[in-house]
Amino acid sequence: MLESKSASSQPAGEDKQHASDQIPQLAATLKAAGDPLRLEILRLLAQDSYSVLELCHIFDLRQPALSHHLKVLSQAGLVSKRREGNNLFYRRSANSELLQQLFSGLDQLPLSTGRAAAVAQIAAERAEASRRFFADYGNRFREQQELIASYSVYGPQVAQLLKPGRHALEVGPGEGEFLEELASRFGTVTALDLSATMLERAQAFADEKGLQNIEFVCDDTRAAASRPESADCIVVNMVLHHTPDPAQIFHDLQKSLRAGGQLLITDLHDHAQDWARDACGDLWLGFAPQQLVEWAADAGLSKGRSVHSALRNGFQIQIQEFLKP
Repeated sequence: MLESKSASSQPAGEDKQHASDQIPQLAATLKAAGDPLRLEILRLLAQDSYSVLELCHIFDLRQPALSHHLKVLSQAGLVSKRREGNNLFYRRSANSELLQQLFSGLDQLPLSTGRAAAVAQIAAERAEASRRFFADYGNRFREQQELIASYSVYGPQVAQLLKPGRHALEVGPGEGEFLEELASRFGTVTALDLSATMLERAQAFADEKGLQNIEFVCDDTRAAASRPESADCIVVNMVLHHTPDPAQIFHDLQKSLRAGGQLLITDLHDHAQDWARDACGDLWLGFAPQQLVEWAADAGLSKGRSVHSALRNGFQIQIQEFLKP
């Protein structure tokens, strides 16, 4: 019995010591979150990542005041930041069970009408910037594409990951090269693009190749979500860094996937080559692979296969497969 008490008392003591070590950290976290404005910021960052200037617009605050609140949240581990060229973008952290519980309750609270309208305006401005770029530079698309990664760099690798089926959807088909791969493996294909200019180029390519089983739709991914469980496979090649809300793309496309379907995402690793914004219309300077995994998991998708390759110009390409259970 004495041995039994001794064996059990040591772990208990260690547990108590471990818990007492966490108390100061817990107090700092709760103190940082214990402000109405900071809670609103945390609630907003559940939807997307935003730059400091975008947050100033949404909350109608001057930059020094907002930066103070972001610094407090960052020091407490409640938000993380990422540099995109000259801008800092903030997103919410959830690296502990405590934070997950805090955010779970917070996310049930609706945004105020004014905040929701400001968020919608930011999303519209991002979308318009991307739409304007492709309207202006649609005829120079291949030239812009070659600056970073040509289709030949990633197209064949994505094709190797395809699981043939009844229906496929490609978001942002560019000049249409990958539609040829999809048309030969699926009964029907939908090409979805927000840019009418680019969609016309993709359709011209399909006509030239005699591809008869493709539907062309000029819209965003909400159009895909409005067709629930319709696609066996969805392909998004080098498009995500042009979209105003990448996280929402995963939610929209998850709805469109059939059970067991695959989502293939090809995009850049995160990088610091800011010239890509003006030269190529990029809204985001690539993505950390784990960021895509987290967005997919939040949308109810599980991680599948992945391929990563480095290019001579300093960029890295990632191809990630996500599956709908």
